[in-house]
Amino acid sequence: MNSISDMQPIIIVEDSDDDFETTIRAFKKANNLANPIYRCEDGQEALDFLLHRGRYAKVEDAPRPGIVLLDLNLPGKDGRKVLAFIKDVPELARIPVVVLTTSDDSRDIAECYTNGANSYIKKPVDLENLG
Repeated sequence: MNSISDMQPIIIVEDSDDDFETTIRAFKKANNLANPIYRCEDGQEALDFLLHRGRYAKVEDAPRPGIVLLDLNLPGKDGRKVLAFIKDVPELARIPVVVLTTSDDSRDIAECYTNGANSYIKKPVDLENLG
């Protein structure tokens, strides 16, 4: 698997402060993460970031990410809709999307892979044990 460059941003789409902080700590512990990290707290904000809309209109405020970590259960536009949108827009479709969620429902897993998820990981995550 290709790793993302040290300079490519990571977007974490997560509404829970606790889950966001846990993810950040796990990244730092696992590999001394140097990538810039951006957080979007709901699906609409994530799409605004990726499409350079609203407060993210300036490209320098919302650089193209090397990867998106996406929670499914978000307020407003949920992660399922965000994933489907990302993978349906040609200029976004090549961005790897890792679903990072509490759901282990087989329907969610199947739907995410059908809609183009690159990986599906159930929280909590122990990054040291990822292969």
